Amino acid sequence: MRNVIWLVLLATAAVVAAVTFGRNDGLVSIFWNGWRADLSLNLAVLTLLVAGGVALFAAQAMMTLLTLPQRAAEWRALRRERIAQAALREALAEYFSARYSRAHKAARKALELHADGAGTDREYAVLAHLLAAGSLHRLADRPRRDEQLERLNALLRETGGVRRADDGARLAAVEWALEDRDGARANGLLAELPPGVARRTQALRLKLRAARLVRAPLEALHTARLLANHQAFSPAVAKGMLRSLAAEALREVHDADQLKRLWQRLDNSDRRDPQVVARAAEQAARLGVADEGRAWLLPFWERLATLEPEDRERVALALMRCAAGISTDWLPRLDSAVLTFGHEPAVLAAVGAAFAERQLWGKARLVLEQAARATDLPADVRRLAWRRLAALAREEADDKRASACDRAAAELDA
Repeated sequence: MRNVIWLVLLATAAVVAAVTFGRNDGLVSIFWNGWRADLSLNLAVLTLLVAGGVALFAAQAMMTLLTLPQRAAEWRALRRERIAQAALREALAEYFSARYSRAHKAARKALELHADGAGTDREYAVLAHLLAAGSLHRLADRPRRDEQLERLNALLRETGGVRRADDGARLAAVEWALEDRDGARANGLLAELPPGVARRTQALRLKLRAARLVRAPLEALHTARLLANHQAFSPAVAKGMLRSLAAEALREVHDADQLKRLWQRLDNSDRRDPQVVARAAEQAARLGVADEGRAWLLPFWERLATLEPEDRERVALALMRCAAGISTDWLPRLDSAVLTFGHEPAVLAAVGAAFAERQLWGKARLVLEQAARATDLPADVRRLAWRRLAALAREEADDKRASACDRAAAELDA
């Protein structure tokens, strides 16, 4: 098809030339210093075209000759740039192939070529320093790695140039500090991150690791919640992690006031989680403020039927530990729970402990005996039920039954 088109164009050109130059009746006369030259019009046009072509060719040849040194310098610079880029690519390939000694050697060569002017852009230098430092970190050569980091930081502080690689260098420095178990340094580097970088998912992951490293569970909890909102974890993993961090934060409190402050700082979603609330209530019972724990448990106890079985068990066991000083307004709720969930040992244990606290001996004994014999309850819960039964027996002066309950509790200790 292309040949056909060329043939058509050639035929068209021939027709135009024949029509235009077919009649050679034109005359061009040239007068110069007393001389006269007569040329046909066709020859004059052809001569002008040839002269123009020769002049253009001569001008291009002269320009090529004059710019030859500049083009030679550009070629040499391009060749050095290609060698430098090849060294950088080699360092990158060796680094991801886990050949860190070779990667460091290639990165050092790339830096030497950069110092000689082969790689003139700033981003090239940042990437080469980053690969060199990363290779030394993998080789556990921390003194030389820190030396490379100092040079890299000096480069990062410079203004101007492309800055796309700077964020990666900063995040890599934070990750290396975490792998060195240096939480203080990692937090310092995180604080220096630009706001836009600090909100990225990878930065939040590093912040979570740093918070857990320095044992700051509340900060870790807030960071994990941000990651969950960014969908960095699956829903099941996020839920388990948030519960674990909340429990860790609750274990760190040592007095009632600290517990109340922590409760206020928890997110609303944490305060709506039955597992977290149950742990907070148990901690309140250990710190001697069981009434606070019961106040936190009350909304969940009033809607036990809507809770999952494991959540209902956790809330019930927390109420059992918060039974000290329980008021009479809980009794209707307890009776209703026995009627609805009388087949669940955890609910029976909680109700029995509350009845015993209110000195309702008969009602307490009935449900506590069922809870104490429930093998699917934790041993410490059953032990507590047996001891409460022993205390009830002593209240009724039944020493034989009290001794039997004590033996049952002791067997669980073993």
